[in-house]
Amino acid sequence: MEPIVYTESVDSVQFCLSKGLGAPIGSLICGSKDYIRRARHWRKRVGGGLRQAGVIAAAGIIALRNYPDLRHDHEKAKILKDRLTSEGVKVVEVSKPTNMVYFDVESSVDEALLAEKCSQRGVLFNPTPEKIRLVTHRDVSFEDVEKAAKVIAEELCRLR
Repeated sequence: MEPIVYTESVDSVQFCLSKGLGAPIGSLICGSKDYIRRARHWRKRVGGGLRQAGVIAAAGIIALRNYPDLRHDHEKAKILKDRLTSEGVKVVEVSKPTNMVYFDVESSVDEALLAEKCSQRGVLFNPTPEKIRLVTHRDVSFEDVEKAAKVIAEELCRLR
């Protein structure tokens, strides 16, 4: 879905450059000139802002120019979800396109041990007690997605 579809019913939007785009830091805020003027005023009032931020801004520009289509990350997440589901992993459904996949494990499976075993095989995620979140991004290839699904399914099978 195009950004204009997401933003057609709002008068301003903010988005982060350090998430899927891979910039080290930074966000953009978009809106009317008056809105931006007021946002800058309040940013200064509450102590926000950086001096000599050109190097950081350059990284954001490079991220925008070199990876303008986040749909690839959404495609990778859908493939990951589908592969995990086909392997019998209980994937939690997400209602909109995203680069995140959540899955549950049985109460008998130690999430920390699962994360450790997967990490030893090159698949990294942080364990949580309720559900595990996997995130695709520009540095995760389609091949990585296939490998991750296979490794997670195999390690879950071993730990059951």
